[in-house]
Amino acid sequence: MDELMPDAKHSLAPVPLSDAALDQLPAEVARPEYNRSALRAGIVHIGLGNFHRAHQAWYLHRLMQQGHAHEWAIIGAGVRPYDAEMRSKLLAQDCLTTLIELDPSGTSAEISGSMIDYVPVEEGHGPLIAAMADPSIRIVAMTVTEGGYYTDSASGEMDANHPDMIHDAQHPDRPRTAFGAMIAALRLRRDHGYGPFAAQSCDNLLGNGRILRQTVVSLARLSDPDLADWIDARCSFPNSMVDCIVPATGEKELELARMIGIDDAAPVTHENFRQWVIEDDFCAGRPDWDLVGATFSRRVHDYETMKLRILNAGHQILANVGEIAGIETISGCMADQQILAFFRKVQREEIAPLVKPVPDMTPLAYVDLIERRFSNPSIVDTTRRVAFDGSSRHAGFVLPMIRERVATGSSVDGLALVEALWARMCHGTRDDGSEIEANDPMWEKLVEAAAAARERPDAWLEQSTIYGDLLAQKAFRESFSKWLSKIWSAGAMAAVQEYVQA
Repeated sequence: MDELMPDAKHSLAPVPLSDAALDQLPAEVARPEYNRSALRAGIVHIGLGNFHRAHQAWYLHRLMQQGHAHEWAIIGAGVRPYDAEMRSKLLAQDCLTTLIELDPSGTSAEISGSMIDYVPVEEGHGPLIAAMADPSIRIVAMTVTEGGYYTDSASGEMDANHPDMIHDAQHPDRPRTAFGAMIAALRLRRDHGYGPFAAQSCDNLLGNGRILRQTVVSLARLSDPDLADWIDARCSFPNSMVDCIVPATGEKELELARMIGIDDAAPVTHENFRQWVIEDDFCAGRPDWDLVGATFSRRVHDYETMKLRILNAGHQILANVGEIAGIETISGCMADQQILAFFRKVQREEIAPLVKPVPDMTPLAYVDLIERRFSNPSIVDTTRRVAFDGSSRHAGFVLPMIRERVATGSSVDGLALVEALWARMCHGTRDDGSEIEANDPMWEKLVEAAAAARERPDAWLEQSTIYGDLLAQKAFRESFSKWLSKIWSAGAMAAVQEYVQA
């Protein structure tokens, strides 16, 4: 992407984004060089958020720019009522997306065109089921957030008692979830002799393909054991690691697109870094994503572990204390010398030792890379966005490391402070007394537990659906109790300072 000069931005009248208007866009804005009308669908992607459009859809767009993969275009899909709004926005601009790269050295933009349609969002998901049942679709991918896989955090198994799972097991032809819709489509494909598709998770979960297989097969078994066996034997569920910092879109991002010269109802801003490591396990074929920078590897697990523990857990180190201190952005947290020292110490002393090196990258070098990426002031990534759904993110990113360190008798003092800061944040107030608005699907229960933990810290760890058996681990429990008491008596930043100076 060519850099857009500030003067050029302010002098451009925004052009409504569409196929017909591509030639009217500023010359500096890259756009599809392929014939979009000739593209054929090969992928259905469920969850058309900013991350997908800046990451997986971008890789495919870049491959199409090289003359490849024109039979692998994306059909977008959603399973929640609010997805209908995104569908309307994208269809109105021919499913094009403005990608704006934010880097301290300059801003640049390009139009991604790898998506060609978006199925209607309807109760029962009939249009989605029909789209996935089409034999031309060979990959069904999804980004539905870490907490969207109906996994019991204590057992690690599918939560068969969740109302959505019960509904889909009892009404397999009119499912409520994406997984029930996938099963209904696979039933049609099997019955018509069309064969399976690869189901590809693009969410931040360790072993995301394995978890997706578990959810789909376990749910199918509740209503049709023979179909479950067919899916387990015939479909593939490749693991992958995905990485790119992509802030939410608000009025600032909309205005930035207009300043560049584009009237886009749903532009996406992103950092100047992407990584995609994929297990090469696609039962019905795949695009050659490796031609545009993706990595096919048998060591996806090691890449996933490095990223989830250092980057994703690193986000939780920063976001909770940032919220308590009233710091609005992740880069703002990194600019605070005490929080930066906290981040460095936890990463280097307690997290990096649990991570294996991968080709061309040691754990400590990756910590340095993440520090630079988090410090980018051009990426306005809010602490509120990063702190969202902590009940899933702490359970998925932080608690497994605590368990590993406790099992080997290693210190968990820093990670216990991370958990104590989350408990304090979930009280719903900052140290200055201002309110923290609800920011978790379990917010009411978290606030109740946080209030009780102010006087009795164990009350927080008694949330067994999150912490499981960690309450019984003396070293962690005592460290957590010490830090939470310190936070309430002296403030979050005082606790951080004491940890850093110890």
